[in-house]
Amino acid sequence: MSARRARGGSVGRADIIAEMSGSASQNAPLMLSVSGCRGIVGKSLTPETVSRFIGAAGRWLRSSGAGAANPGRVIVAGDGRLGGAALRGLAAQTLALAGFEVVDIGVATTPTVGVAVLHHGAAGGVTLTASHNPAEWNGVKVISSLGGAPGPADAAEIVRLYHAGEASWATPAGIGAVRTDATAARVHVERVLAALARCADLEAIRARRFRVVLNSVNASGAAGGRMLLEELGCALTHMHADTSGVFPHPPEPTADNLKGMSAAVAGAGADIGFAQDPDADRLAILDGAGRYIGEEYTLVLAARALIGAPAKGGGGGTTGSPVLVANLSTSRMLDDVAARFGARVQRSAVGEANVVDVMRRVRSPLGGEGNGGVIWPEIVPIRDSLGAMALTLALMTRERATLADLVADVPVYAIEKRKIELKPGLTERALRAAASMMTGPDVRIDTQDGVRLDFPVQGGAAWLHVRASNTEPILRLIAEAPQAVQARRVLDDAEAAISAA
Repeated sequence: MSARRARGGSVGRADIIAEMSGSASQNAPLMLSVSGCRGIVGKSLTPETVSRFIGAAGRWLRSSGAGAANPGRVIVAGDGRLGGAALRGLAAQTLALAGFEVVDIGVATTPTVGVAVLHHGAAGGVTLTASHNPAEWNGVKVISSLGGAPGPADAAEIVRLYHAGEASWATPAGIGAVRTDATAARVHVERVLAALARCADLEAIRARRFRVVLNSVNASGAAGGRMLLEELGCALTHMHADTSGVFPHPPEPTADNLKGMSAAVAGAGADIGFAQDPDADRLAILDGAGRYIGEEYTLVLAARALIGAPAKGGGGGTTGSPVLVANLSTSRMLDDVAARFGARVQRSAVGEANVVDVMRRVRSPLGGEGNGGVIWPEIVPIRDSLGAMALTLALMTRERATLADLVADVPVYAIEKRKIELKPGLTERALRAAASMMTGPDVRIDTQDGVRLDFPVQGGAAWLHVRASNTEPILRLIAEAPQAVQARRVLDDAEAAISAA
């Protein structure tokens, strides 16, 4: 019998462009995708590349942001990584040459850029960031007038404009000016506190005097992270708290990269540890013993905090049967927690823009991705580590529980991930191979982003997701099952099928 096929196009469908520049080698790719533009500084990401992409983004912002309160204004920022200040200056001057009034908010998190766009009523913004990528990378993310990433079709249009070399430059009299704004982090924190007050007791959180270790990886999350936690009454130990851009360890907040932080959390007698990535849109969590809880739990804990909160007169909590949104690579732990509170989960393609696109369509109060990205639209429609930290502390306060207790209350699954270096033609062969791995009435196939298979295994259910990365020249293989050995076996079978294709 044939498998049930979920909504989506053909196996090889590519709604969003994710490619390597034709002039770039495997060692210096230029990634153009729903996540913007990303490359190796001085190789695939040159001043010419940045100016060309910013020019394309400026043309798109001129049209898409026409209805903003200040359609001639754009926000510019960077995540603080080495060399980023020069590229941020280049971006600001390029947008000024396109006729915009540019507000440079300096080193700032990606969600702070979104908040600044909303605060200034701007046509949009751009931020120089490569998110969790290593130090030699940088890139450009575009923010729309709605305060979030452009939707899938708009992201593809920006890439088209880049390839076509289409930009709109001002005459000498129309060239814009660049000014600075040092208040963006404060505005962001105040927005988080206002949203939190609608679903939690701020004074109760402050009374707990949580002992928190925060690792800001010497990048953009340092200022806002410290400000928020101090406002919530936390006794803070702040690791790697400058904005030098010198990463003290590989910047992705994984267990291997946070071993030093684990020791610091345990040594400080902390209640919890928070680890940001360079642009602070992702958050990994450690418990009081320094045990890496990880990124998959971040969205689960935030969801429980919000949908489990009692409704307040100011509109806090949720009512009815809310729909949470997560991408296809996110753990089913979220589904279990949602069901406990009468909610359900709808899946989207991977990529923040895709998640937000679905969230807007179903009016979701919360969404995100299993990489530690929580999207709380009351603050900003962007993954936001500040909002995630606030919700986690609110949950610990409301439940009068330690983080370890809360994690133990979540059904356990094992998720395993592998990467395969992309080679010409591999993606199509891999997706066809994955789709044909198993059939039957209990197998569900979703092809809206690569191939995801959902199927029963002993002790419960499992899934496999195979897709090309939006941000790196790799093929991602992710499997989840009740036991780690089962998930690894699924990945072994997938790799064997792909190799034989």
